[in-house]
Amino acid sequence: MTRHGNQHAAPSLKPIVEIAASIGLAEDDLETYGRYKAKVRLEAIRRFQRRPGASLILVSAMTPTPAGEGKTTVSIGLAQALARLGKATIAALREPSMGPVFGMKGGATGGGRSRVHPVDDINLHFTNDFHAVESAHNLLSTMVDNSVYHDNPLNIDPRKITWRRVLDMNDRFLRDIVIGLGGAINGVPRETGFDIVPSSEIMAVLCLSRSYAELKEKIRRILVGFTHDDRPVVAGDLKVEGAVTALLKYALLPNLVQTTENVPAIIHGGPFANIAQGTNSIMGTDLALRLADYVVTEAGFGFDLGAEKFFDIVAPYGNLDPRIVVLVATVRALKYHAGVAREDLDRSNPRAAVLGMANLRKHYQNIDKFRIPCIVALNRFPSDTDEEIRAVVKAAENEGMNIAPCDIFRLGGEGGLELAEKTVAILKRTPGGFRPLYDWNLPVEDKIFTVASEIYGAVSIDYQPLARRNLDLINRYGFDRLPVCIAKTQQSLSDNPSLLGLPRDFIVTVREIKIASGAGFLIPITGEILRMPGLSKMPAAYNIDIDDEGNITGVSSPGEIGPLT
Repeated sequence: MTRHGNQHAAPSLKPIVEIAASIGLAEDDLETYGRYKAKVRLEAIRRFQRRPGASLILVSAMTPTPAGEGKTTVSIGLAQALARLGKATIAALREPSMGPVFGMKGGATGGGRSRVHPVDDINLHFTNDFHAVESAHNLLSTMVDNSVYHDNPLNIDPRKITWRRVLDMNDRFLRDIVIGLGGAINGVPRETGFDIVPSSEIMAVLCLSRSYAELKEKIRRILVGFTHDDRPVVAGDLKVEGAVTALLKYALLPNLVQTTENVPAIIHGGPFANIAQGTNSIMGTDLALRLADYVVTEAGFGFDLGAEKFFDIVAPYGNLDPRIVVLVATVRALKYHAGVAREDLDRSNPRAAVLGMANLRKHYQNIDKFRIPCIVALNRFPSDTDEEIRAVVKAAENEGMNIAPCDIFRLGGEGGLELAEKTVAILKRTPGGFRPLYDWNLPVEDKIFTVASEIYGAVSIDYQPLARRNLDLINRYGFDRLPVCIAKTQQSLSDNPSLLGLPRDFIVTVREIKIASGAGFLIPITGEILRMPGLSKMPAAYNIDIDDEGNITGVSSPGEIGPLT
């Protein structure tokens, strides 16, 4: 059986030991998973120092359409284009969650001639990192309930247990459940539920840790609930941080794979950006900066979600210095934010595309608040017309925006050469000056308002009663100096998914504020955010199959399938 099977227009994959050798890693530096995947050992990472002058390129996007704008494809294609220019380049990206793979979005490994490989393996199980996170999270869950069952020595109030369970599937039926039914032998009945693995604090902790000691300390600090007298209970009180960390032994190690054009790619970690920090692991990015001169990473959804969190949470924790933002835009998204109906997005409409630039403009202006430059990557789709592309480029240039059209899906690295050349030129003439948006020592309300007003455009914040009670606990127990990781819809700059384009004069409603003390941030939850997705009426699972030779079909993202001409 051919294990790598149908790998989507990638007939020339190199053995992973060859990819590793191209960036200075020996075979002994790897824990291999077949011919095309490997983990990089900690001792190998420690052997290298960050390269002086290495440039960290963050790929983000305007507010996306439901199908996405090809941000991962652009990230991979840009890395390939930089490599074609002779630049030592590595792509550092997130791992896909299987929930969305079988749901509406499908696979998350890029598209066309800009993919990471082996595609099917990465989308399905990969090196079992998500399973390890799921097991580690649920071990902590069962240890909490076990403590309550066996005489409750920590005086935990079952009604105030905040630690739920996780599963890497889209399953709406598990969002809210009752456990412990069937009599005393089955435990103490209480309400709880399941979240999806990318929303797990264990995933966030894993992606913000650089050693086993740091990982174990972060897990020790995880808040799992409160006592009957409202005192916090953390994982360390249960003496379980060692066992939980042990389950993550290999999950902490970054994964090495390759792109369609054999450019090295580090794929590690996968928190969602609307409910967590939304970027790959610090370990993965740090390793890439030790082995390459140009590192292309991405942040989930629009700039208001993943990129803001990258700048205000991930970069400070990881001592990262992003040098430029590549802001992905599409003609489809521009028309969508101008009010064009979904069924009409494939029809040529240059006027609507230019009108929709209000949303793009807001994101572009937001980037300037972090003191780093930006270039718009206008990602071409098959339905785009030359007239639309010219109209958007002209309008952007008239406003002083850096912009480069790219046809990365169809042409791979060749289709991103203009984008790569302009990116390198901007990096050469622009000194580093990145700084986060706010000081972590500000009061929690000030931090939330700073992000909501400066990045989203909100005029005020409405705190619901539960959020006010959460604030009291946060201030009482010293969690108020943590940064904020705001959970918000990805479909709008506001917390209302129906407000497209550039919403004005809106109020952000904070329903509650969760304490992620292990990961080291607070999670203000706005709008109707779900931490466990559901399947659509026609989920992508219907399209996935396997033949008698073990070749898997149908895993590629429906939103990124196009002609390979």
